[in-house]
Amino acid sequence: MALHTGWSRRALLRAAALAAGGTALAGCSSRTTASGATRVTIWSWLTGMDQYVAAFNAAQRDVHVELNVIAGGLSGGYAQQTNAIRAHNAPDILHVEYQGLIQVLATGGLREITDDVADLGDGYSPAAWRAVRPDGRTWAVPMDLAPMAFYYRKDLFDEHGIAVPRTWDEFAVAAEAVREADPAARITTFPLNDGSFFAGMCWGAGDPWWRIEGDTWLVDVASEGTLRTAAYWQDLIAADLVGSGGTGTQDWIAGMHEGRLWGLLGAAWSVGTLKRSIPDDTGRWAVATMPTWGGEPANGMQGGSAFGVSAESPVPEAALTFLRWLCTAEDYPRIGAAFTSPFPAYQPIRNVAREVVSNDFFIGDNVYDVLDEASARVPDWTWGPNALGLFSTVADSLGRVSTGGSTIPDAVRHVQTAAVSDMRGRGLSVREGSPA
Repeated sequence: MALHTGWSRRALLRAAALAAGGTALAGCSSRTTASGATRVTIWSWLTGMDQYVAAFNAAQRDVHVELNVIAGGLSGGYAQQTNAIRAHNAPDILHVEYQGLIQVLATGGLREITDDVADLGDGYSPAAWRAVRPDGRTWAVPMDLAPMAFYYRKDLFDEHGIAVPRTWDEFAVAAEAVREADPAARITTFPLNDGSFFAGMCWGAGDPWWRIEGDTWLVDVASEGTLRTAAYWQDLIAADLVGSGGTGTQDWIAGMHEGRLWGLLGAAWSVGTLKRSIPDDTGRWAVATMPTWGGEPANGMQGGSAFGVSAESPVPEAALTFLRWLCTAEDYPRIGAAFTSPFPAYQPIRNVAREVVSNDFFIGDNVYDVLDEASARVPDWTWGPNALGLFSTVADSLGRVSTGGSTIPDAVRHVQTAAVSDMRGRGLSVREGSPA
């Protein structure tokens, strides 16, 4: 199946030529198991995918799914899938996070599924449905959504009379109050080693890093919104009101549990992270929507998975049978609740997640109520053809901030220059700045 898009066809095809060396068009024969079921292959790094696959295979006999667990996307998974597309041996189903969809699409390795899943559109969160339809056509089926939120130690905030911040100005005031209450404590850490986190935070400022205008990519990493975000966090770090270390480390876990960190700016999947990392903290934590810059409330996302069908798959109908079940059936949150805290992109099954995922860990507002509101606040955002690589550039550039070798605004300007240079090096038409 040839790649075709309605937005900047030539620009995307130029990216495709450089990303994959051409599209994969060779077909292969249909496959069946000994029992007559259609065999479908999937590559994924999603935690628990083996359990989903096992449940699906046990529930019916027409389609048999075979899973190959691969490295996480940025840890080699995307490269493995891209190499398979080039070699004409891609699996039937490919794992594509929203931020990686454009790059996988540019290889020509995804099948357009617009007509196949048109009936699902009304059930999806707008942010999720837009994410798999960058050109108005559908290229993947969304599974989960990852709007960002503020997780905080409600017991400590209440004890010291600190109001939960609803704006970033209020957040800075709260950061000062936390340090005043306990000089060894900070309201949160701003991980300078995480490019996807930084992108998610800038998303909430409302200025996309990429847009498309005709055949030209508009690159605006150093936008007003991103530079405002950068300057804000530079000031907080310089004033020693927040940390700058990474999350998920043993030191971070200890800091969260011991009260040296009173909050986490995280995504929907952070619900599961907190429960696993600090299980003894039940009854201490609450969740609120992200602070805003004022005006229309907005927040970004960090991550979220979707799954596309290979352009060369000889069994696309069977692949979609599994994806419909995986992403929209009630089995998904029921199975997932055993090892994570699913936040389905498909809204009709979110109530199932509410029922089966224990909310006992948190106090205050129901987690799913907060995440529902957060998901409705996600503004439009276009990921570029070099988004995944740019995360590393962001992390490398921000890494110099912690040693005093740079500032966050200066790092942003460096990333802008690097993004433009990289895209022009790929032969793409690029203009810096926002749309005219």
